[in-house]
Amino acid sequence: NVVSFLAVFLTLNALAEGKLNKIEEDNWQDLLTGEWMVEFFAPWCPACRGLQPTWEDFAGWSEDLDIGIGQVDVTTSPGLSGRFMVTALPTIFHVKDGVFRQYRGARDMDSFISFVEDKTWTGLEPISSWKSPDSFQMSLVSYFFKLSMVLRNVHTTLTEDYQMPYWVSYVAFAVATILLGGILGLILVCCIDCVYPPRRDDELHHHVQQATRADKKDSDAEEEDDVEELEGSQDEGEEDQDTQDENLSQDEGENSQDEGNSQDEASQNSQEEGSQDESENYRSENKSRRRRARKAD
Repeated sequence: NVVSFLAVFLTLNALAEGKLNKIEEDNWQDLLTGEWMVEFFAPWCPACRGLQPTWEDFAGWSEDLDIGIGQVDVTTSPGLSGRFMVTALPTIFHVKDGVFRQYRGARDMDSFISFVEDKTWTGLEPISSWKSPDSFQMSLVSYFFKLSMVLRNVHTTLTEDYQMPYWVSYVAFAVATILLGGILGLILVCCIDCVYPPRRDDELHHHVQQATRADKKDSDAEEEDDVEELEGSQDEGEEDQDTQDENLSQDEGENSQDEGNSQDEASQNSQEEGSQDESENYRSENKSRRRRARKAD
């Protein structure tokens, strides 16, 4: 009895001296300095209720271990549960100078004390930088968790306090989502117009005139090219006609020359034939004369 009384007295004394720190949205950055052991719990969680006495006893050793002991109620600080990505309860983190590690050991007093005294936490892998609770992206996640809790409280108020049907709450959320999307879209369009203002009518008209002038210049240039091509084709046609005429005249000349040559050849042949006939006649006369002379003898 005396021992139990002393234990209760020491626990109450530790709580009275503020050894168990309550971590909330406005003071969670205190965890970034020094060494801390922090538990995330919820009042409705049976495992959290079972761990509560041990955690309070462990808080009594905070001065001896030179460490801060804290608790986060996720029902009252939903943003912190999103910032630390708490998916199970209870969840315990060890923090040393802003470096976070999740404790996964046994949940008793001796294990907690030896984890800090023996510096067992040095063998654990720290949480990656992009999941660090003080990073920008995790801050955005915390805001989404806060928004979800606000929506949940609104739904509870409509259905329990005002006794409205569930479908009324769902329709109200749907209409609110559509309106919010339209408003955000309008804001986004306004921001884009401010960054990239639309062109004025004068500038647009000027650009249109320049474009039409350029088109006219291009069409004129194309027409000139067509005319040049036509003239070139006509010149080529005339040159082809001249060459054909020259070729025809040359062919006619060659034909007439061939005919003249053939006539010359015919006359030569006729002369040769005449000379041959004369020589044959002369030979036959000589033979007849010789025969006559022989007969006379």
